[in-house]
Amino acid sequence: MFEEEYKRRYVFGADYGTSDFKYGPITQGEKPLVVENRGYFPEPSIVASILGSVREVVVGRDVPLFLESGADLATRLVYPMRSGTIAKDDTRSWRVIKELTLMALKEFKPGGFGFKGFYLVAALSAIAPRYMYETLFEIYREIAREDNLIHSATIIPQPLAVAIAHKTTSCVVVESGHGNTQVAPISRAPIRGAVVALNRGGSDANAITAEILKDAGYGDLAREEALVRQVKENLGLLPLDLDRAISYAKSNPEAVRAAYQVPGTRIKIDLGEHSWARFLIGEYVFDPNHELFQSYFRRGMPRPRDAKVGDIVFYGMLNLADTIIASIERCPVELQPHLYGQVILSGGNFSWRPPEGLKGIAVDAETKLSHMLRQRGVENAKVTLSPEPQYAVWRGCIVFGYAVPANYQWSWEKMEGWINLTKT
Repeated sequence: MFEEEYKRRYVFGADYGTSDFKYGPITQGEKPLVVENRGYFPEPSIVASILGSVREVVVGRDVPLFLESGADLATRLVYPMRSGTIAKDDTRSWRVIKELTLMALKEFKPGGFGFKGFYLVAALSAIAPRYMYETLFEIYREIAREDNLIHSATIIPQPLAVAIAHKTTSCVVVESGHGNTQVAPISRAPIRGAVVALNRGGSDANAITAEILKDAGYGDLAREEALVRQVKENLGLLPLDLDRAISYAKSNPEAVRAAYQVPGTRIKIDLGEHSWARFLIGEYVFDPNHELFQSYFRRGMPRPRDAKVGDIVFYGMLNLADTIIASIERCPVELQPHLYGQVILSGGNFSWRPPEGLKGIAVDAETKLSHMLRQRGVENAKVTLSPEPQYAVWRGCIVFGYAVPANYQWSWEKMEGWINLTKT
């Protein structure tokens, strides 16, 4: 009984997203802390040695303080989960994951006596192969031995965490992050044979945003990824119907004109006559097949391509509605109505908010996807946006860790349960 009470007190969630790492203990409340899921490997220097700031890898909020010239960023700045998976021999990416985990756990380590480590619940992509589970557990063992920060650990797929957060046992979770989009039907557990993945996510919306910035005369700023992401999040719009939205924008240019003042700088980005292109940013994630995108491909913007990671094919150009239909139709016919009846959207890619003056032209993700499914003959779909969708996975981790008994041991057959790291 004491062990169960201890576990519930020290549950800790860690969502390893493709772009952001969300973390925090059960006492954190409704929102986790968030840092970019990346690490920087600074070049050793005599100045750093003199100042006592030599670090092999930098993670978290300190990364901007160590960034060097732009030419070095591509080789020194590592985003380990860009595609949702990490190669087994990618030592630098695994090092970043370890440092991020250490940073998160140390930030919340309680003082005083009686602390034996957190009960850590980690969330990975639904398409993460078994070796990623094995490698992550080994990292956790190292942390437990070196710092006594982890008592026990478990790993769950991100879509399952979302379903748990919503207390839903039969649903389809559409988890869209920076690097990819996962569509996972769930009937008490993910139906792995029905998971369909897209090689499209927030990074693709960033790519089209960068092209729009170039057209608007901001080519120098389009090279800075963090700034491009800010522009996407502040100026991007999701159209109900792209042709109708563009027609409206060109007939009412002032209604859609937008500018963005970069916080803490003198830089103001005004899209001017190119403001109609704001609608392309949201549309691109949902459906990149419109003829307007072909001109960007011809100019050199990479087309989303099919890619194979392990046994999973990531589709590049499949639109989101057809992806959901393909996923559900891999499931038993009797289950399909229940799955269409609860489609849950999760991830930062679905955080689209239409401006008051553009309602009906610009829409939220629920309205857009419901419209796309109806166009394909799916009339009974119920699409729900997770409240604050970027945090749903972390919340599911906390609920799962609180509910699963401390004595439920990990099973590699079921891929669930706790691994007690104080005994290894």
